[in-house]
Amino acid sequence: MPRITIDGVSRAFPEGTQAGGKFDAPHPGRVSMFDAAYPGRTPRPVAASVHGRIRPLNWAPEEDCTLTLIDYTHEEGRRVYERSLRFVFLLACRDVLPGVRVRIEHSVGYGLYIRMDTELTEQTVAAIEARMRALCARDLPFVRERWTRQRAIEHFRREGQDDKVRLLSYRPYAFFDLYACDGMYEYFYGDMLPSTGHVRTFALLSHAPGMVLQMPSPGAPDRVAPLVERPKMMQAFAQTAQWYDILGCQNAADLNDMIREGRLREFVRVNDALQEKSIAAIADAIVRRGARAVFIAGPSSSGKTTFTNRLAVQLRVNGLRPVMLSLDNYYKNLDEVPVDEDGAPDLECLESLDVPLFSAQLTALLRGETVEIPRFSFETNTRRPQGVPLHLEKDQPVLIEGIHGLNPKMTEAIPREYTYRIYVSALTTLNLDDHNRIRTTDVRLLRRLVRDYQFRHAPFEETLGMWPSVRRGEEKYIFPYQEEADTMFNSALAYELSVLKKYAYPFLTAIDERSPHFTAARRLVKFLNYFQAADVEGELAPTAILREFI
Repeated sequence: MPRITIDGVSRAFPEGTQAGGKFDAPHPGRVSMFDAAYPGRTPRPVAASVHGRIRPLNWAPEEDCTLTLIDYTHEEGRRVYERSLRFVFLLACRDVLPGVRVRIEHSVGYGLYIRMDTELTEQTVAAIEARMRALCARDLPFVRERWTRQRAIEHFRREGQDDKVRLLSYRPYAFFDLYACDGMYEYFYGDMLPSTGHVRTFALLSHAPGMVLQMPSPGAPDRVAPLVERPKMMQAFAQTAQWYDILGCQNAADLNDMIREGRLREFVRVNDALQEKSIAAIADAIVRRGARAVFIAGPSSSGKTTFTNRLAVQLRVNGLRPVMLSLDNYYKNLDEVPVDEDGAPDLECLESLDVPLFSAQLTALLRGETVEIPRFSFETNTRRPQGVPLHLEKDQPVLIEGIHGLNPKMTEAIPREYTYRIYVSALTTLNLDDHNRIRTTDVRLLRRLVRDYQFRHAPFEETLGMWPSVRRGEEKYIFPYQEEADTMFNSALAYELSVLKKYAYPFLTAIDERSPHFTAARRLVKFLNYFQAADVEGELAPTAILREFI
């Protein structure tokens, strides 16, 4: 009998005991390892982890090991649940709208935005949801099967899924695992729940021209999170998707084809030109408003610094002389910063900044007064004894960059007509294939891994270790205010993963399975395997967003 250690407690289990699945005949009385260790505990796990490798709940250890049970509050747990929910959704679409192309695109809060190549009525959306619930009630198993690449290509070609056929032709391995359920085969680049019966909490909402598959939030896994409308973010996604449609780059295989056929260099130039056109339009809008204080905010690794510099150039084209100001200079001394739930200084919270000083100085600047801007030293984590004097002329708008730039508390004392707010983020619309999206957070993480190694000498494991804290800060202090922006700038580049792969892949594959960051590294490696590396740095303009990271 294998001895399994869970949370430091070791116990022997009969062979065949599952990590967290349900038992039927011939073992109706046997409980899973989870139920033995945590009787009655909620939320229930959705996966297990052994040596950094994610395992499904119906996995049965054959030898002694240390097992970690993962629930929906864990990032990897949410990914397992989402994959399984997507499979149920695609099964329902097969039954309700056979032959219709489905494209799962991007997140909307705690939901997924989905498009189809047919008009969607509320009645159709309701019919798909009803079919999903019927499939869940049947508790159909997700069966894992190992296929050769060629067999999979032939299968998906018969099914008319050209996106998967083309993607798999670039796969570097001859074998891989698919999941089967109710006669459908899918590949979701990761582990699944044991059956449709484990998919219990969701809603399908009409959201013209598509729909939103809504899931729970991490803090409340047993109920569907409310849909929070984000019209400006949706518009930014839609504009980029339209650009990519025109340029013929929707999925990873499209990008790989460009690399193979020698067309990527022109695509890089066009991609960057589209961004420059967008920045010029934002500069024109600032001039029309006559804004004096321009706030630029966004999550980590969005390219805010490069965007701010490029915006300054476009404002100069309009006859202005912008001045740049970083909110980082208004950090309090480290011993004055509040601590987070782990007892560490919370440098992401608004209270880590001297907001009253910033507000008073900005108000004085807009009145034409001279102020002494503080200077913060990140070497000593204290404010330097002497600041820098600053005075604004009438043709000098101030560009203010910082993660809290959209928080209304930053501008309470300033008339709205004097301000312009910009949200910058890398909102990728490139998919692996029609059914497998690329998460914007994964793209930003790759950017940060490469940048921190290149310019801050930070090992990949160090950056992976701090990323969950960065993400918590974004969820609390940035994302709730993104719709406060006057406009959004999407810094994502369709070609960037092929460039970032060259820098990131060797370090990610070198992370050992004994590392606590092996799971995250392996996840990134798995989806980078589908991208061809590209050498196009020579085509990047000196001010290209990607240069901030490579």
